[in-house]
Formats: sequence, C-alpha cells, structure tokens
Amino acid sequence: MENNWTKIFRSTNPIQVEIIKHMLEENKIKSIIMNQQDSAHNMSFGGHIDLYVQENSMKETIELLKKHNNE
Repeated sequence: MENNWTKIFRSTNPIQVEIIKHMLEENKIKSIIMNQQDSAHNMSFGGHIDLYVQENSMKETIELLKKHNNE
C-alpha cells in the first residue's frame, strides 16, 4: 500500500467497518479495508479489521466520524 494512506478505524466487527466505509463512500471519500482476521475462526479468537483513508481526506473523515458517533 502506498504511504499516503492513514488508518482511521479498527474493529473486530466487520459489519461496523462496512457501515463506516459506506458512509465514507457516500461522501466521496475513498477507503480501503485491511482484514487481519483468520476466516477459519470465529471473530472472538482475535484479529482485527483496519479502515484506511488517504491523508488528504483526513479532515473531512474525522468530521464525519464525529458526526456518526454522535448519532
């Protein structure tokens, strides 16, 4: 992955990550999911899912996450 991507969210819940990714896409912010979970195991056995955005989208992303958390 190129150096201009920054991790903005981490979770063990894939649905939660997808909801945030969808919110970003609706606001025309590109994001990438990096899933570090082992698909052979249940989510409770560890691993995490990271969501990245490009650095030039950080300000808008932070504002959207704050708004999302307040809803």
